[in-house]
Amino acid sequence: MTLSDLFRPLSVPAAFARYESVRARLPQMPRQGDGLVLPDLSAVADHVDGFLLDAFGVLNVGGTAIPGAVARIAALRAAGKRLCVLTNAASYTRAGAVAKYRRLGFDFTADEVVTSREVAAARLAAILPGGLWGAISAPEDDFHDIPARLASVIDDPALFDRVEGFLFLSSVRWTPALQDRLARALTDRPRPLVVANPDLVAPTETGLSLEPGLFAHDLIDRLGVAVHWFGKPYPDAFDDAVARLGLARGRVAMVGDTLHTDVLGGAQAGMRSVLITGHGLFRGHDAKAAIAASGLHPDFVIPTT
Repeated sequence: MTLSDLFRPLSVPAAFARYESVRARLPQMPRQGDGLVLPDLSAVADHVDGFLLDAFGVLNVGGTAIPGAVARIAALRAAGKRLCVLTNAASYTRAGAVAKYRRLGFDFTADEVVTSREVAAARLAAILPGGLWGAISAPEDDFHDIPARLASVIDDPALFDRVEGFLFLSSVRWTPALQDRLARALTDRPRPLVVANPDLVAPTETGLSLEPGLFAHDLIDRLGVAVHWFGKPYPDAFDDAVARLGLARGRVAMVGDTLHTDVLGGAQAGMRSVLITGHGLFRGHDAKAAIAASGLHPDFVIPTT
């Protein structure tokens, strides 16, 4: 694959195929769900005491709340269900994520949100104690919430040669030239690469955005680099989120729109899994066929939140 090919927009079938091509790098699916088809989360609520909620495709698509989602979350809360958002949107601080959800009409508190950004941030010192990290980030990210030394390699490309590790938070400013520059830097001097958003794509109002996981897997394909992954489907994110809920894992359902991150991640963490098919990755596509092709069978399948 050329760099130009890497940055071309992906269709849903192409994104699914790319997820399947990297299955060996993902956690193993420990069990298969029954795929019980239900109308929405209110019906799933009879089976569990709490929910971990993906954001994109569950609460919102891009900057728009999914119709009925605000009311559904309020109803689950009124029914006594414990709630926590678990998002791979690593460009957002926790406070920023809470503010976004409130703008959309949701009432999540800071204790009810876990971002893959904070999951990664809490573990940087164990990977590179005291080291200088080169951040790949969104514009105006000042890293104030991350307890590590960071500087933007996008704003100052000379840092590619000076930093002691790389932290990939956002691909919003990423380009073929920067991907090639990172590959050369890692070839010239191998250093830790932390990816705080393992997603390959994310649904928006106009299609699928290309996310940090896509570019990290390209580096693995090309260079064989080792990657420290934080976020769904990897265990640390689920460990942090379930600790917020204070429930037995078997009484929690992970709700998401993606088989390879939400369903797989929830299952490997010992939770129930719920695939939403009507708003996120599989909107307008045959989710049943994707489930069969991947062998990633959720416990529940619902069209909407």
